[in-house]
Amino acid sequence: MENIQAGSNNLIEASRVQGTSVYNRTAEKLGAIDDVVIDKRSGKTVYAIMSFGGFLGMGENYHPIPWAKLNYDRNLGGYVVDIDNKTLEGSPAYAAGASPRWGDEEYEEGLHRYYGAAPYWGDTWSEAGMPGAPQTR
Repeated sequence: MENIQAGSNNLIEASRVQGTSVYNRTAEKLGAIDDVVIDKRSGKTVYAIMSFGGFLGMGENYHPIPWAKLNYDRNLGGYVVDIDNKTLEGSPAYAAGASPRWGDEEYEEGLHRYYGAAPYWGDTWSEAGMPGAPQTR
């Protein structure tokens, strides 16, 4: 069998994404990726679950961020988001042990609207944040 190598290494295992640092535009570390959420039908990664705060894992909150908001920076060895600390601190979050409302379109639209990202399933809201025609996911 022939050994095939890709020209660039753009693939990564989810287990290697976990723990990867997340930085803002000024290279200030905001936290780390705790988990990723994958759309079962498309196979695309749709959210990075970022953790920050707490002490030794106690009191830590998890912040789902639309994957489209993350950009990998080879120099930093982590992901960069155009989000400041104040925005992140007020962002939608859930506590350890809680179950987010994945599949609840209203909840997920709120996440995307908060970060100014188009929903991964298609544009169902306008730039002004007004609901548009419902879409089937």
